[in-house]
Amino acid sequence: MSFNGDLEHIPLVDVIQLLHMTGKSGVLHLQNPKGESQLVFRDGFFVSANHLNNSVRIGKVLVDMEAISVETLNQALTEQRNAGKNRKPLIATLIEQGLIDKVTAFKGLEKLIEMTIVEVLTWTSGSFSLDVSDMNISDEYRYFPEKLQQEFLLNAQSILLESLRIYDEKLRDGSLYDLFFTDQAGVPSPSSGLASADITAELLGLASLDEISHKIPEVFIGLKDHDPVAEHRRAVTRALPEMTIDQQEQLVNFLVTISTPAATGLALPVTAVVLLTQNELFSHALSTLCKQINLFMFSSDEEAGLDTVIEQSLSRDLHPVLIIDIPHGDAGTASLALVRQKTAAYPSISIVFAACNHFWRTNGMAALVAGGQSLIPRPCGNCHKTSYVSDIIKFIPLAGEYLKAITPQPPTDLNPDFIAALSQLKSRTTPPEITLVLLRFAALQFERALTLVVANTELIAEKSIGITSEKIDGPSPPLMFKLPLDKQSVFQDVIKKHMQYFGQRSDLVLTDLLYKQIGAPRSPKVMVLPLINRDKVIAVIYADFGAKPVYPPQINLMAALAHCAGSILDNPLYLKNL
Repeated sequence: MSFNGDLEHIPLVDVIQLLHMTGKSGVLHLQNPKGESQLVFRDGFFVSANHLNNSVRIGKVLVDMEAISVETLNQALTEQRNAGKNRKPLIATLIEQGLIDKVTAFKGLEKLIEMTIVEVLTWTSGSFSLDVSDMNISDEYRYFPEKLQQEFLLNAQSILLESLRIYDEKLRDGSLYDLFFTDQAGVPSPSSGLASADITAELLGLASLDEISHKIPEVFIGLKDHDPVAEHRRAVTRALPEMTIDQQEQLVNFLVTISTPAATGLALPVTAVVLLTQNELFSHALSTLCKQINLFMFSSDEEAGLDTVIEQSLSRDLHPVLIIDIPHGDAGTASLALVRQKTAAYPSISIVFAACNHFWRTNGMAALVAGGQSLIPRPCGNCHKTSYVSDIIKFIPLAGEYLKAITPQPPTDLNPDFIAALSQLKSRTTPPEITLVLLRFAALQFERALTLVVANTELIAEKSIGITSEKIDGPSPPLMFKLPLDKQSVFQDVIKKHMQYFGQRSDLVLTDLLYKQIGAPRSPKVMVLPLINRDKVIAVIYADFGAKPVYPPQINLMAALAHCAGSILDNPLYLKNL
């Protein structure tokens, strides 16, 4: 399995989870404007990591842990320098000299991995790519004695949450840089792109992280310099070894020309391209172009993980476009079944087939009948060997223009339901009657909806739809559990600001209190709608997608209906004042 994508599109935690669940091996390269870090996996477990800041070394970690003294560290480093070709890693040197035990050594390695993971998790931009063919170990960490081949199981969630706690403390006391060490000149190394705002579990994508066990590394791989031209050349020569050097260089030069980053000031992307392909060159070229034209992209050679990426796209209000690349000579039977499955699960998705003329002649109409939006003629090396390079150079920019032109399908027309809800509000006079109208309308767009009445210091759960029974059963009796309002939460924000909220939230009031009562939804994306009477929020409507994937709701209609409901409640007071 190999894949690549943007960290803006799919959080690193989801990438790590996907690698763990599929049990894959390889080097996960993580790049952002600050530089590159790497996480190395074997059979779905961590085996090593590299910190962006090269001055963060295991020796300094052990000194800070008070496992060794500075004098001991200097002594071991001197022995390393004097060993010449027989030089061993610092950990091996310390253990063989009896200066630390194995348990302490691996605790130090655990700490270094933790720091590396947290560093890259805080990146809000950048890209990732998994190289399944690259497991080379640098000379610095190449040798480990057999007695260090011991495996330790780690819980990734506990490591990440512990690191989150450390970051929060450092942010509060203003000593965040102290977490990372100074370089040889004693100048602090700034953390990669960290803002002064609090780092939250939501920012790191930890809201839905399952527990994952990891193996402590046997070895560490060294950092490599990132050279885009060399990267393009490796991709081309690996994919087209039979081509002449001139043809390869022609394609490399083309890839270099489309490697310029997207211009600043462009509108935010509205499309997320999800490419399923066995063709590494097609994946590499289209990924390169998508970065230039400001489209999020994820590419994989396996179906595993497609749901995760599609749902991440929907949760970020991106329109997912699934491109299924059909290899030459493949009848596409499995692909047609995949299309039917994805269109049933995600009605708003757009699916495009990319295939050579051979597939179009045999199964082109069947692909469209199955649910494909279109079929684009991808250049094929088997069909046109002599013109393949020139064909793909022409094809990639045109494919980019086509992908930019794909627009989301219009949402379900709720106008008749909205008009009906407005008519119902006209005949309602009391808050319970009015909140029930809002609750029913919310349930048309969400799988679960709940009315919460605002008291002085708490919220009281009232009627619900889709929580204690099926949606078709309608509103339930009052649930009557209570949620505090004295803790920071999405409810507190909505009540204070008098504004509707729709987005991803995983605060403790939701995760530890509300979801213990109603169960956690599949996605952390929720809506909270205030009902305002006499400039005071008297109730809120909570809604989520339950066990179903996220799909685009018409939030503006919810806000308009709540505004009308508040006006109807205020009318008696205005009439009295008149």
